[in-house]
Amino acid sequence: MKFGFVRLTCFVLLWFALVNSASAQAIRQLTLNDFKGVPHTDLNTVAYTNCSISFRYEARREKNYYLLNFDINLTLNDCVSWIDKKRITSDEMLAEVLKHEEGHYLIAYMEQQELLRTVGKTVFYADYQSAAQNIFNRIDAKYKQLNVDYDTDTRHMQNRVQQQSWDAYFRKRLTYMPPQ
Repeated sequence: MKFGFVRLTCFVLLWFALVNSASAQAIRQLTLNDFKGVPHTDLNTVAYTNCSISFRYEARREKNYYLLNFDINLTLNDCVSWIDKKRITSDEMLAEVLKHEEGHYLIAYMEQQELLRTVGKTVFYADYQSAAQNIFNRIDAKYKQLNVDYDTDTRHMQNRVQQQSWDAYFRKRLTYMPPQ
């Protein structure tokens, strides 16, 4: 009886460790140090944030389905992300630029979280490779469009009313984000 309890306790602790390792990536506030890339002065923008999501998995066959162990990570690519510091005229403007660029980072974070939730609820069969890739492609397209909409609506943060609306949207989405 004692061995079964110890085994169950170890299983529960291992399960929490696995769940937490998949979702432990916390969002954070961006700083000027996150932008080490060379500014593109030919563009009409003051800053650019580049994020990527790595999507890998290992498959294990069980009876008539496959268990997939996913590794989905969000990376802020600071060597590609940039801020044209010559065009920043005040601390207030820098704060606004960072806040806007943080929106792009949050969109990538929301994508990562939706990927984790979706693959966690999906039963995979023999076509698991194409099914997993289709999930990634569908969700990635959704968030690419959200990024475009964000910049269009805010006019790259120039429309402050729309920027405040998007800031509220991000706060609400993060507050009510479903668990994985």
